[in-house]
Amino acid sequence: MAIGVHPRKLPGRGNREPGNRKDLVMKRQSKGLAVITGASSGIGAVYADRLARRGYDLLLVARNQLLMADLAKKIVSDTGSEVDILAADLTNSNDVAKLEQILREDSRVTLLVNNAGVGATAPLLNSDLADMRRMIALNVEALTRLTYAAVPAFVKRGAGTIINIASIVAIAPERLNGVYGGTKAFVLAFSQSLRNELGNTGVKVQVVLPGATATDFWRLSGKPVEQLPQEIVMTAEDMVDAALAGFDAGEFVTIPALPDAEQWQSYEAARQALMPNLSRAEPAGRYGVVHAAR
Repeated sequence: MAIGVHPRKLPGRGNREPGNRKDLVMKRQSKGLAVITGASSGIGAVYADRLARRGYDLLLVARNQLLMADLAKKIVSDTGSEVDILAADLTNSNDVAKLEQILREDSRVTLLVNNAGVGATAPLLNSDLADMRRMIALNVEALTRLTYAAVPAFVKRGAGTIINIASIVAIAPERLNGVYGGTKAFVLAFSQSLRNELGNTGVKVQVVLPGATATDFWRLSGKPVEQLPQEIVMTAEDMVDAALAGFDAGEFVTIPALPDAEQWQSYEAARQALMPNLSRAEPAGRYGVVHAAR
């Protein structure tokens, strides 16, 4: 098994090897390369650990190279997985392009976890527009670009997995900042469309809607997690373990905190029931509009 960390060589970037490594003769059978964004801490770091234990090699992507290097060394030691790290700011279009290149060209990539994201807790009218634009760039634009980069190769091979991390605010936008809720509603809608489009290709899509999770998200968003009612806060470990259990069970939408799965099924059934009546040639009779002849 490999016992080192291999930062990936990219055009214009040096190979920042943190130390010499020795390859043992025997190497476990890999399930391919799992690319995880926002992987330096929190939910992304837990996904890295769990996927390595499931037999994946990893490419960790985040801004903080030192945190990723420490995490990578631990995962290598614990699991024998090969771990690459890529320091990248996914609000920077050039950094996104470097990761897009890997997703398009590296045939080892079998799984993409779109976890990188930023949030906000302040009311919309009290928020800085520049911060909101950066949020959209990360939560929406980067996720979309990376998915489009990965999916064609997955479709060609007839296999591959996309896991998109959304939030409960995708369906409860009143709870936090409106732009944040809007970005996560996009992730849910995008995933629904993607699943429909890829239904017969062998590519799996899962979208995860965590509630409040004990990560740095809250501190960075302006409201430390300690200020939340603790009965609504889940650990990152429990959240990811539940999400992966949902994935194993074949769930498309996973809400780790939801006790009764039938509530989501009823919600989805109501949405589907709307479909035939959302676009019609005549206004609904309840508006009293006289239909104009064409």
